[in-house]
Amino acid sequence: MIRATGASLVYRDHEREVFACRSVDIEVVPGEFLGILGPSGSGKSSLLYLLSGLKMPTSGSITFEGQDLHKLNDAQRAETRLTSFGFVFQYPYLLGYLNALENVMVARPEPGFREQAKALLFSLGLESKQGRLPHELSGGERQRVCVARALLGEPKVIFADEPTANLDHANGLQVVQLLNQHRGDGSLVMVTHDPSMLAEADRIVRLEDGHLAP
Repeated sequence: MIRATGASLVYRDHEREVFACRSVDIEVVPGEFLGILGPSGSGKSSLLYLLSGLKMPTSGSITFEGQDLHKLNDAQRAETRLTSFGFVFQYPYLLGYLNALENVMVARPEPGFREQAKALLFSLGLESKQGRLPHELSGGERQRVCVARALLGEPKVIFADEPTANLDHANGLQVVQLLNQHRGDGSLVMVTHDPSMLAEADRIVRLEDGHLAP
């Protein structure tokens, strides 16, 4: 479904080239839970950004359902991310002036998504918190709101970038389990430095210095 072929991502640090990813070949299979494991600075988040079209490769290609993401314009890539991808990041990025339900629906405000959003909050144990503002929620609850937002619309792929890094171990495991349990037929691609968070993964790859480890 998603394929990276010889994908590299290079940053410029003054006159020096810094490789975040180096000639990575990887495929995301429909319906799988793929874990990307590596220490800080290994390039794992950069690989997730490439696979999701948030960044374009310096060389090589990223295709989604056979379509080269690099050949899409910004609006087309944004539409792909909106309709086919869900995202959960390390920090629970929520709008402080919107309640939990409104934050879930922020990118999909159409009335038809309201009942699904409410059902997701119920299934994630947040039915009684849907009217609360982010500052009225715990850290684990805020991240569960982000999980609901990522799941809204039944995306084909959910990308999770260190979603447990700012949570204690128990809350972190709960967030991963909820993502895995409620993703339906969609794939889950999760980046982490903690192997214990990938106990339910179908496949784990390791990144070292921008390379996939053998």
